[in-house]
Amino acid sequence: METFKQQYPIHTDITVAWGDMDALQHVNNCVYLRYFEIARIDFLNKLNLFDTINSKATGPVISENNIRYKRPVTFPDTLSVGITISDIKSDRFVMNYSVFSHAQNAITTTGMSKVVMFDFKTGQKATITEPLLSALKANSQTE
Repeated sequence: METFKQQYPIHTDITVAWGDMDALQHVNNCVYLRYFEIARIDFLNKLNLFDTINSKATGPVISENNIRYKRPVTFPDTLSVGITISDIKSDRFVMNYSVFSHAQNAITTTGMSKVVMFDFKTGQKATITEPLLSALKANSQTE
């Protein structure tokens, strides 16, 4: 777990609920999108970016999601979802997720979301603001 925390300084802990499991007695595949959303919102909150995003009536929208299931997760468990940023462009970026199971002491799931900045007034893509760009670069993967 310590290695995970070092690799993902911004991470979100999520308690697996009994209702997250499906008939096969593991967390249902679609629940991971909710886990990613919880971590994404927490990530933006921890960087204090909602004031910046909302003040301009622009915000992030998801254009694509991808999930890779490596190991099943069951109740009870606590998951830590770590996020890194990659592929930063003028109007978009990629959020990369790693889901660490405390019960298994292992990464069980990985994924990514392509995030596009959107101007809700004009209905068009928007440029990433400087405060958001700086925060994204500070949390980006070095490849």
